[in-house]
Amino acid sequence: MAYADYVMPASERAPRWSLSMAWWALFSAMFWIYVAVASAGAVGLIDTIIGMALTVATYGVINLILSRHAARTGLTVELTSRSMFGVVGSALATLIFAATAIYYCVFEGSIIAIAFQKTFGGELNLWYAAVVAYAIPLASGPVQRWLDRLNGILLPIYALGLILVVVFATVQNGAPTSVFDVAAAGPLPGWVTSYLIYMGVWIMMMYTFDYARMGRKQDERFHGQFTFGWVFYFFTFIVNGLVGIYIIAATGHEGSETGVVDAFLGSMGFFGLLVIFISQTRINTANYFLASSNLDAFATRVFRLALPRWVWVIVAGIITYVLMLTNVVTWLLKALAWQGVFVVAWVAIALVFIWMLRGKDVVPEVRRAYLPAVTLGALAWIVASAVGILLTELAGATVFGALAPVITFAIAAVGAWAAFRLQPPRTIATDDAPRIDEQHLA
Repeated sequence: MAYADYVMPASERAPRWSLSMAWWALFSAMFWIYVAVASAGAVGLIDTIIGMALTVATYGVINLILSRHAARTGLTVELTSRSMFGVVGSALATLIFAATAIYYCVFEGSIIAIAFQKTFGGELNLWYAAVVAYAIPLASGPVQRWLDRLNGILLPIYALGLILVVVFATVQNGAPTSVFDVAAAGPLPGWVTSYLIYMGVWIMMMYTFDYARMGRKQDERFHGQFTFGWVFYFFTFIVNGLVGIYIIAATGHEGSETGVVDAFLGSMGFFGLLVIFISQTRINTANYFLASSNLDAFATRVFRLALPRWVWVIVAGIITYVLMLTNVVTWLLKALAWQGVFVVAWVAIALVFIWMLRGKDVVPEVRRAYLPAVTLGALAWIVASAVGILLTELAGATVFGALAPVITFAIAAVGAWAAFRLQPPRTIATDDAPRIDEQHLA
């Protein structure tokens, strides 16, 4: 069954803990350590903690709403976007989603490669190839069959690694006397800047959607709070973040992706390498899974290519490797900032879309034959994103530039409300929805 081309039938939904362990792969990304360190270096420890706490609260509320809707409807980001934006408009959502997932494949894969090179030597390009080569077969199987078992086994090892890296860093270097005691620069208070930094990774909300649709409806409360909600983000953002800030301060390494690697390897040696390998393997199984699924959806929509998902896993791996070989960081970070604007706008529109369907015994219509090519919702998305990108290019220069993600969210929400009032989304009565669960929707 092609992942992106079907409503998820109830018979294929994952058990509660199976889905939880598959999702908690994302807890172990080194990216969360890097983001926290970057925030602390920019605005200081206290403001970063406030920003992280507000972020956890925001993620908890929004992902509770998104995960429940995804579980009730069985829809992916692409299928939901099809209902909001039309058949053609939805293709942009899948392209942005796939591109972002591939970026994280590049980032997390590079961490593993750098760690292996620092430990064993050799050409970095060969380590890049090795990292991609072993990730492809791991990501090629159906997520329900193996990802939960793999991550259930590796999760305790990663958690132990977080504890030990703090202990070893303290024993070897002593407790840091000053932990990012810096004053925030820029037009906004430091805690606001920290919060906005975390808004740049709202792609996790789209990740949530594509995973939560595999949950059983009777488990939506559990998933909304524990699996995809505030519990997960407390550990992912705050626990990971504080560990990262502490070990960088204790070891004195640079607050960069390579600095994080140096802190783990310098504190724990080979066990540090093992923790990095485990953590990045866990997260990249999810990254490749979502990258391939959305490449599949995009190619199906735009080029009518109905290929097995394992083909798209290989394509994602090839793209990842090519990006690793290039001096891609400068323009890729700019591209990531731009896609972050699209993601924030998408989240705002999705929340309005779900709110306007509340209390109605309906689910969104997603069959191509019953939907227009482009809707007014797509126009709202493009306009809000265009304004957001313009403001992003002014970031740091003005208050409006710094607040680009918040302004984008507000414009998208208001625009979506107007668009859906003028052109209400097409829906299907809930009683009729099971008839299309097994239909091919491409």
